[in-house]
Amino acid sequence: AAAGILCYVGAYVFITYDDYDHFFEDVYTLIPAVIIIAVGTLLFIIGLIGCCATIRESRCGLATFVIILLLVFITEVVVVVLGYIYRAKVEDEVDHSIQKVYNRYNGTNPDAASRAIDYVQRQLRCCGIHNYSDWESTIWFKQTKNNSVPLSCCKAALSNCTGSLTRPMDLYSEGCEALVVKKLQEIMMYVIWAALAFAAIQLLGMLCACIVLCRRSRDPAYELLIAGGTYA
Repeated sequence: AAAGILCYVGAYVFITYDDYDHFFEDVYTLIPAVIIIAVGTLLFIIGLIGCCATIRESRCGLATFVIILLLVFITEVVVVVLGYIYRAKVEDEVDHSIQKVYNRYNGTNPDAASRAIDYVQRQLRCCGIHNYSDWESTIWFKQTKNNSVPLSCCKAALSNCTGSLTRPMDLYSEGCEALVVKKLQEIMMYVIWAALAFAAIQLLGMLCACIVLCRRSRDPAYELLIAGGTYA
């Protein structure tokens, strides 16, 4: 179950990143997601090993289980550290690239920056970088010469909005940069909390396995019975 949830968290980061990838020139935010999916896959296999070793009371199997869990635990600590580092870099990265993305907007190409900007503005209910007036400095705005912003800036409740700057009350007033940063930082926090939660579960698993190993080593009668010997 833990492995499945970890893989889900990693997949969620990948899917969400696909919607915001135009705002990044580097794919470093995917590194924690890749690690956490790999850990989730490995954790499933480790869980099967641990179950088999426990059922069969295999001392060697339990020892292997503890060692592998320890390695995975260290990997998850690395994920947490990377998550915090990259979370701090999100704001600088978005600030560096968002102006370029808006300048590439052409309003017609659904596969390029236009699609990314329209999606973000509708999804986060924002307009422009800091506010809707930022559109006035874009190449698209100067070429169209109709004194209007993209329809994705229009408030969802309005059906007759044309994006005209003469009716600013019809447009989202908040800029997208701060909201994109906030959204991406939230995504990184999901990864961090997931890694911390399952690192705690792994500590519990290692503790339980160590207790079983200690009891096995202190019970000579049990050893003799398993070996088919007698104990008087």
